[in-house]
Amino acid sequence: MLFQEPSLNRRHLLQRASLLGASAALPAWAQPGKTASASRSVVVAQVVDFSQAQQDVSKDFLIGSRAAWQDINLRGGLRGRQVQHLTLETDGTPASLRTAIESVKANPSCVVLSGSVGDQIASETVALIRKDGLNIAHAAPWLQNASLEVDDSTFPIFAARQEQIAHALKTLSVMGLKELGAIYGTARDHAAYHVEVERIAAGMQLKLQSFQGAGQLRALGQKLTPQTPAVLLFVGGTPELAEFTQGLEKQSRQRYVVALADVNLQVMQQMGAARNTPVIATQPVPLVTASLPVVRSYRETLARLFDEPPTSLSLAGFISARYTFEVLNDVDGPLTRQSALAAFQRRTAMDVGGFRVSFNAQRRSSTYVTQSMMTLDGRVIG
Repeated sequence: MLFQEPSLNRRHLLQRASLLGASAALPAWAQPGKTASASRSVVVAQVVDFSQAQQDVSKDFLIGSRAAWQDINLRGGLRGRQVQHLTLETDGTPASLRTAIESVKANPSCVVLSGSVGDQIASETVALIRKDGLNIAHAAPWLQNASLEVDDSTFPIFAARQEQIAHALKTLSVMGLKELGAIYGTARDHAAYHVEVERIAAGMQLKLQSFQGAGQLRALGQKLTPQTPAVLLFVGGTPELAEFTQGLEKQSRQRYVVALADVNLQVMQQMGAARNTPVIATQPVPLVTASLPVVRSYRETLARLFDEPPTSLSLAGFISARYTFEVLNDVDGPLTRQSALAAFQRRTAMDVGGFRVSFNAQRRSSTYVTQSMMTLDGRVIG
């Protein structure tokens, strides 16, 4: 099967990179060779889910965050102090997340949690911080869950799944869309998201048919009937979507697949997937080719510091870090965990290089959504 070897290789390499970088997940005072001067730095912690299911998302998002913090340090740091960007890697389990949060508790130099990724670990981090009563800001997480109640310690700046779905489906409204198919890449995706998707579809007055991949996505794509909706919402990761679209190759009915922000169209392109099915992917950030100052800065920084192509997910990580920096840079008086939380809680409207952050009554910021399309000839446009 053409898709499997590239996807397995990618995730295998990401897993190896995670293991090789495990020492970076330790607090500075627990890492061998760290000097006492590290205690004078400002610590910004980032919880990252490197489980097999989330590696594709987390790797790109983390690269963007690292690029931003490295660039900030090269330009003098935060109020004259270097920022120690502390990566807290987890395997997606509650136990590993608990270990990560305990290390934050034990490190008084850590003033903020920034850019938790992916969606499930970000949601679980919100719950764990609330349960523990941890007095720390949780800034700009990759929080796609539109149903999660946002508390006074959490500051999501990216459009959630509901806004992404609504934006994508509006572009297809000319087709007289009345029904929608929902494809879940894994049983875990179905368990985590089907209630939310059903609620969104009902709110848009769409008849919904749901399907679970259950490890047989190619077969599922082949078995769809003419009665299956022409527009299919895919909830899952990039390798799963690649497998599903290859199963659609022999379908006589034209399908349109709508994927959400966790899908990387550039990787899909590399896999040679979706050769007969247009794929539309949403992203809660500007297009990576945009001329906004923050996007230009991202492209320049990524090219200078990392040998990686621009992607919407790494741009999101970059914006997450830049937003965190801008708020911390405006703290009055000494920068502590408490003063940082107070600064975020003001939820001040902010322009991060053309990306607007402005919170609503539900404590969420953005309804900003763009989209790209992978065409039948394999090009990514938009």
